[in-house]
Amino acid sequence: MNMPILSTKLYIPLLRTRVVQRPRLIERLNEGLDRKLTLISASAGFGKTTLVSEWVTGCDRPVAWLSLDEGDDDFTRFLTHLVAALQTIVENIGGGVVSELKSAQPPPTESILTILLNEISALPYKFVLVLDDYHVIDAKEIDDALGFLLEHLPPQVHLVIATRENPQFPLGRLRARGLLTELRATDLRFTPEEAAMFFNQVMGLNLTAEDITLLEARTEGWIAGLQLAALSMQGREDIQAFVPAFAGDNRYIVDYLVEEVLQSQPDHVRSFLLQTSILDRLHGSLCDAVTGQQDGNARLQSLERGNFFVVPLDDKRQWYRYHHLFAEVLSVHLREDQPDQVAELHRRASMWYEQYGSMADAIRHALAAKDYARVADLVELAWLPMSRSRQETAVLGWLKAIPDEIVRYRPVLCVEYAWASLACNELDAAMDRLLDAERWLEMMVHQHDLPEGALDKMIVVDEMAFRRLPGLIAVYRSGHAQVQGNVPAAMKYAQQVLDLVPEDDHLPRGAATALLGLASWTSGDLETAHRMFSDGLASVQQSGNITDTIGGAVALATIRIAQGRLRQAMHTYEQGLKLATEHGEPKLRGTADMYVGMSELCREHNDLHLATQHLLRSKELGEHTELPQNPSRWHVTMARILEAQGDLEGALDLLYEAEGLFVSDFFPNVRPIAAVKTRIWVAQGRLFEAFDWIKGEGLSAQDDLSYLREFEHITLARVLTAQYKSDRAERSILEAMELLERLLQSAEEGKRTGSVIEILIVQALAHQLKGNIPAALVPLERALILAEPEGYVRIFVDEGKSMMVLLEAALKQGIASNYVYYLLTAFGKAEDIKPAKQVVNEPLNKTQSEAQSEPLSERERDVLRLLRTELNGPDIARELMVSLNTLRTHTKNIYDKLRVNNRRAAVRRSEELDMF
Repeated sequence: MNMPILSTKLYIPLLRTRVVQRPRLIERLNEGLDRKLTLISASAGFGKTTLVSEWVTGCDRPVAWLSLDEGDDDFTRFLTHLVAALQTIVENIGGGVVSELKSAQPPPTESILTILLNEISALPYKFVLVLDDYHVIDAKEIDDALGFLLEHLPPQVHLVIATRENPQFPLGRLRARGLLTELRATDLRFTPEEAAMFFNQVMGLNLTAEDITLLEARTEGWIAGLQLAALSMQGREDIQAFVPAFAGDNRYIVDYLVEEVLQSQPDHVRSFLLQTSILDRLHGSLCDAVTGQQDGNARLQSLERGNFFVVPLDDKRQWYRYHHLFAEVLSVHLREDQPDQVAELHRRASMWYEQYGSMADAIRHALAAKDYARVADLVELAWLPMSRSRQETAVLGWLKAIPDEIVRYRPVLCVEYAWASLACNELDAAMDRLLDAERWLEMMVHQHDLPEGALDKMIVVDEMAFRRLPGLIAVYRSGHAQVQGNVPAAMKYAQQVLDLVPEDDHLPRGAATALLGLASWTSGDLETAHRMFSDGLASVQQSGNITDTIGGAVALATIRIAQGRLRQAMHTYEQGLKLATEHGEPKLRGTADMYVGMSELCREHNDLHLATQHLLRSKELGEHTELPQNPSRWHVTMARILEAQGDLEGALDLLYEAEGLFVSDFFPNVRPIAAVKTRIWVAQGRLFEAFDWIKGEGLSAQDDLSYLREFEHITLARVLTAQYKSDRAERSILEAMELLERLLQSAEEGKRTGSVIEILIVQALAHQLKGNIPAALVPLERALILAEPEGYVRIFVDEGKSMMVLLEAALKQGIASNYVYYLLTAFGKAEDIKPAKQVVNEPLNKTQSEAQSEPLSERERDVLRLLRTELNGPDIARELMVSLNTLRTHTKNIYDKLRVNNRRAAVRRSEELDMF
């Protein structure tokens, strides 16, 4: 009996009039024509049929097309329709094959296929055979037949198979022999450009770039998802609200995936999909733990082969995830079908993650199960590793999700809560939790006086942490006092830690020592601050807390900058970065902060390009590599770069953003952003806003001085000087000069050379305003002597034309000629000025060997050692038993080799190079 042929199965699907052109994929299909097979394999909705239709329409070869359906899962019917498809381009081809199929005892399959292959090989031209929807074929006989055909396929035919799952005949051999072209979901998904073309040109929706990016990300380029989103948006007026809300519960998405995927699955597969939909990532063992079954790994591999919206996450095929929208649809159905099971599934996942040491995931699933007692247990156990990696924000989020009646019975958890709150600048909450913990410790001390069972409600999971609570509470009380500016209390509690905690408990002892250093920093005793903070960090590092060690480099470098030791500050940042690099991947928190610090120093050295590159590198590393304070510091540093480039409005914008991002920490805030902003206003002549800031801060020229407000008082002096420039009122300039004199004395006493240099510069400008250039050159010369060894540039250049005029006057007086020439070059105004000797300012990060290209002789080293003493020239000459002229020669050679021009600079440089 003749088998009826459904002719519509043989038609090439018509293309819609408006489709997204995909030349990148058409080119790959064309390139594959010389191979035997093109396999296009992806889940439903990835545009497989549309792509092949578009391609064959423009192909210069004849095309035979067969759209398969479930009825074709029979060898005779399949081959009959295959021959019918071939006969659309070659009349009567395969007639003998059909006859053999009708016979009562058909010959073996390979004999029948050989007849067909021989007829094809006799054709004088090449053609394309397309088998669409091959995933409906489940018969092994058909897979074997296709495998035989491919093995012996004559060059006249190129086979194209479009399917939702991989065919069962061997692909590896074709792939290894270069006879296979493959297009999969990653190739087929719409790129952002294609998504934009689809929405705005094909669908006429006129979406913004942000909307398209969001939809492309939500759908992961899944074409059906984008089409369903477009369908949902048609006729809507609230597109701006729709786009962010588009998710797996959209009715079109749900209907499509349920009809196309879920309903066609057997119960055990459907159950596996629904139960594992609670997982962000899928692993065979994890799936087994969640489902209670034993075939998780095999099931995942099967789903991947079947293109079940499963995305492999590694090359070893151990971890997968579901397509996001598919996962959301599964999740919706799980809540509808098995609402009572959801919490238990999350609890099982939590236990699996705990077993394998992934506490963050274990806590996340316990929270999803609303098993808060379990969350509390896990968070308590996770404290040490989370604190080492500075994950205080995540910990605080977990703790806030736990009901208060669970937290307050757990003293260890209370102290952990205080740590996270303090690190996130929530001071009141930190103190409340410390008091809760202290109440339990107090009850422990007096337990014999309490009623029986009074301590029964107390819960301790981490016994070791419980034993350390007295010392830890003192650490956080010290930190709390430090943040509030209560230096005596900060020092008292820090000392209490050192009295309570044993010598080998390095973390609290290191923290306490560092806090004592911060207290000294707040008081303006910078050398003590640096020494104690360094000692504290060494203990912190010894405890294994590398992130805090790296983050501490910011404090050490900031102290060095205040001391005017820019090169040592750069060295500190480089050491911090080295420590982070030695740790390997992933990058530790604090790594990005090192680049911001180096940028600040490069800016001062007037290397604005490198300064910008460091900031970009910091940004590239991502938020997970930065401490909470870094975003604000990043914006301030970029603002200073824009200021140097003359973009004052851009700088102000960034400073406003920096204020919004500012997060306080334990470090004293010695350079408030508001004061930096005020300096920009002064540069713009906006004195009204500047005086508003002065009034708001309650500043006056008669204030008692403190290190904490030094930067603000220098800013006040700048405002008063600018006021005099505007109205020539004597009172302003006199107040400014008196204030500057007091500031200078204070900064010199505190050995804060960075401040001293700036104050001297402002003094010089004030004298210049008064028309007294000789008086102006006196502080300017001192500033130049102090600044030259460290390579300061912007601190002069940022003062603008007035400073340039002063420097030109200094040059005429022979003051620090080489350095002044270099600074004038930075102004871009030194073309007509000839230097006494060309100076090359050393980069801040020069190594010793680079900075000192010619070594000192032994005699020069003897001279250098004596230059470091209080001896004068004749005394040194007598000490070395040489003439004064010989000593001068040695001294000149030392200066040349160290590239400095005075004794103080030579000693400073040699100290930096560890030459003593």
